[in-house]
Amino acid sequence: MSLEVSPLIAEGRNLVSSYGDGLFRFGDEAITGSVLLFPESIYSWNVKSIDDVTVESFARLIEKADEVEILLLGMGPRLKPVPLTWRQALKEHGIVIEPMDTGAACRTYNVLVAEARRVAAALIAV
Repeated sequence: MSLEVSPLIAEGRNLVSSYGDGLFRFGDEAITGSVLLFPESIYSWNVKSIDDVTVESFARLIEKADEVEILLLGMGPRLKPVPLTWRQALKEHGIVIEPMDTGAACRTYNVLVAEARRVAAALIAV
């Protein structure tokens, strides 16, 4: 008798299958540039580096705040301090921001989706 040990992911959930060279892959789909990623939708995110991010950059995320409790912020190749204004703006909508490098954010996002957590990721392409 064999037992399945890999996590069961609900059909239609987006997982990051690879990243790098300025793009992200989600199964057969590839998106060039940064993305806002939700378990059920993916949006291009018009930022090239963490220096391009403002509170307004999180507008789509805030629109979907009822679906998200954790935002994984993939900051590119290196972690940087997150401005207090970003934390406060998201906290007002019940969202906690967790900054990390983009690779760690991709891996953590996949784990949290597998656990059926209310997660989103803002990923800067590397």
